Amino acid sequence: MKIVIADKSHSIYADIICQTIAEAAKVRGTGIAKREPEYIITKMENGNAVIALDGEKFAGFCYIEKWGHGKFVANSGLIVHPDYRNLGLAKQIKQLVFDHSRQKFPDAKIFSITTGLAVMKMNSDLGYKPVTFSELTTDQSFWNGCQTCKNYDVLQRTEQKMCLCTGMLYNPSAKQELKSEKREFDSKVWTRLKNIKQSIFLKKDKK
Repeated sequence: MKIVIADKSHSIYADIICQTIAEAAKVRGTGIAKREPEYIITKMENGNAVIALDGEKFAGFCYIEKWGHGKFVANSGLIVHPDYRNLGLAKQIKQLVFDHSRQKFPDAKIFSITTGLAVMKMNSDLGYKPVTFSELTTDQSFWNGCQTCKNYDVLQRTEQKMCLCTGMLYNPSAKQELKSEKREFDSKVWTRLKNIKQSIFLKKDKK
């Protein structure tokens, strides 16, 4: 297994990456925006993606997006092929894309919005803190990317103040403070929060 910074030679995997993301979205039901192969290829060509390969077989992927003229960076589209799940691969991909983001955009705040507890745990281990959406990028092109998510109407109803996703932020200027304040990730608390959000926002859809 090798995990590397993707380049244009990896564009042959764009279709299967998009298929894997789409299939995962169907299974989870929430929190994954659709992406087209052309978009994934652009990320590879710009050196803003990480790919995991088992020989020639696709195993996992994640890419970097920048917003607000580089003031904010997001590590998005983290996906692992079903054949390679539960092996710790997602954490390795997440670590490399995070390190690459810090190297390439050292002054940028790195943020994430996700419904996945596993991603929240990985973010927490890297030093992210939960924040309100108002502390994330105001770049409208980022939020427009949520339009392909099935819960986009929730984001619209709340005027982009909240959704089923949880916002998390890594602030490089506060890294020393974050290290000293590292806390245990409590999955029960986050599961409860996720359930509360679903009961509040999804209930309205049934009326």
